[in-house]
Amino acid sequence: MENVSSKRLNMENGTLIYRIKQGKAVITGYQGFAASLVLPSVIEGYPVAVIDRKAFLSRKGLCSLRLPDSLEEVGDWAFAYCSSLRDVSFSGGDVRFGRAVFKDCKSLERIEVRDDISGGRNRRDAGEFPGAFPGMPGSGGGMQKVPCAELLAAVVTMLDADYLLNLSEAGSREWLEQWDIRFLSILRARDSEGYISQSVYGEEDYIGTDLEEFTSEKRRLKVRLCFLRLLHPQGLSLSGREELEQYLRSLTRGQGTGETWQVIREEQSGCREYYSLFAELGCITEDNFQGILLDIGEDSPEMKAFFLKYREEGREDRRDFFEGLDL
Repeated sequence: MENVSSKRLNMENGTLIYRIKQGKAVITGYQGFAASLVLPSVIEGYPVAVIDRKAFLSRKGLCSLRLPDSLEEVGDWAFAYCSSLRDVSFSGGDVRFGRAVFKDCKSLERIEVRDDISGGRNRRDAGEFPGAFPGMPGSGGGMQKVPCAELLAAVVTMLDADYLLNLSEAGSREWLEQWDIRFLSILRARDSEGYISQSVYGEEDYIGTDLEEFTSEKRRLKVRLCFLRLLHPQGLSLSGREELEQYLRSLTRGQGTGETWQVIREEQSGCREYYSLFAELGCITEDNFQGILLDIGEDSPEMKAFFLKYREEGREDRRDFFEGLDL
């Protein structure tokens, strides 16, 4: 007779609660304070196939999670409200997801899709993908996929597009096209879209927010998405790239309402790839440079030094150009 009662498995810094059902192990809960968890692929000789609904609900201290290659299903709200969760690693393959699996996981930066089973045949190391789509055949006769951990995380944190939480398709040309369709629908929507609804229904995230605050946060969201996509440009069309670059320039310091600079200064001042892209896009101008330095003050010396060097190198390039014309 099959045992369906709850059991416990002691792990470092915590305890997994599980049951055995139909020849498979089902994780039903976790008790503990681990910041990083690696879930086993086998318990009692049974494959760990299911993370049950609400199994890790509101585990605020959990930052990193590696899930086994035996996983087949993740239930509703399994990791919802894990506010510190930054990195999740799945094995490649078909995994069924329930509703709101990563609801309100606002710190989530990466959902990695490993390749445990294929022995590296379709590895997602960036060095193996010199272009967006090399045209090499992947498994199943399709096109080889590209690295997409950050874009996959954005599906649940910024795009509100759980239908794109598809591990077997993530990184494919078709998946990236669908990602961009959803992204551009957000980018091109009016900043005030949705404000009346949240005012009437009192959505939790926006209680007490006036229209100006609401629209500014919408622009910040768009800015974050633009930066993310430009930093991970696989499959992005030239016209799409130009649209994103222009949007970021339109909101630099001294332009429009300035959300591009606000996101860099307040959220990404410690991330060189972000602030170097900010400079490369032409978001630093003669008109706003001194204001940018004043805003930085002494808070972010590395970013400040980078901008000073970038501006000086730009001046030298321009001087060399004009000196060449005089010859």
